[in-house]
This record gives sequence, structure tokens and C-alpha cells, in this order.
Amino acid sequence: MKIFLRSIAVFVIVAGIAFYAISKNASRKSAAPGLIFIENSWPEALKQASVKHKYIFVDAYATWCGPCKMMRSTTFKDKRVIEFFNKNFINAALDMEKGQGPQLAQAWQLQAYPTLYVFDEQGKPVLYAVGYIDANELLKFGQAALKKKN
Repeated sequence: MKIFLRSIAVFVIVAGIAFYAISKNASRKSAAPGLIFIENSWPEALKQASVKHKYIFVDAYATWCGPCKMMRSTTFKDKRVIEFFNKNFINAALDMEKGQGPQLAQAWQLQAYPTLYVFDEQGKPVLYAVGYIDANELLKFGQAALKKKN
């Protein structure tokens, strides 16, 4: 009888773990994809831009920046922004106070956060904007940058 009860207990535990793993995996697959960013790696962004022949969109931010957080939670979650920027750009999010960030902030002469940049595939600046912008303005910004490509 003890073996039977232990077997049932083990079965229930294993079944519970399996159910949990399946439900987590299913929820990940059903979640809408977001704006795909290369996080804190300017060299990787340059490499991918060169290989894919795309401009680089950079979100230059600081972790304490309120408008940066607001853009992440609103503008960057807009379906039109996600579709447009994932299709047309290599997107990079760079914390300007960590790793390479301070050197890049100095080289790019950043004055405030967020600063949104578009660079060509060689890393030359094409266009930039400072401060929070909504989805409509970000789409206009991206379209203006692409017009300079042709």
C-alpha cells in the first residue's frame, strides 16, 4: 500500500511539473513578439547592419530615466512600431551608463535621455531625436531616416 501511495505522489508531482512546463511554453509562443533589440552591444549592431545592409536604430537610455521607461512601455509596444522597425532596422538598446555606454555617449555628444539615433550600416549618424516621442512620431522619424538612405 505504501509503494502504491508513493507511486501516486510521484506521478502527481511529475504531472504537475510537466503541466507547468507545457503551460509556460504555450504562453511564450502565444505572446506577441515585441520590438527586437540587441541589448548593450554596439559592435553586434554594427555587425548585423553590415551583414543585413540595414540602418541601425539606437535607443540610448539610462535606467533611471522616466521618459525612457515610458517609451519602453508604450511607444515600443505599438504594433505598427514593432512591425516597421523590426522589418527595416537593426534595433539596439544601449544603457549609456554601463559598459561601452559612457564612451559612446561622449562620442555621440549625448545631452539627454532618451536619445534616439539612426546610423547607417557603417555607424555614421543619419538622424537623431531627443526625448520621449509617441508611436506616430517614432514612425515618422524612422521613415525620415529611410528616405536619407535612397
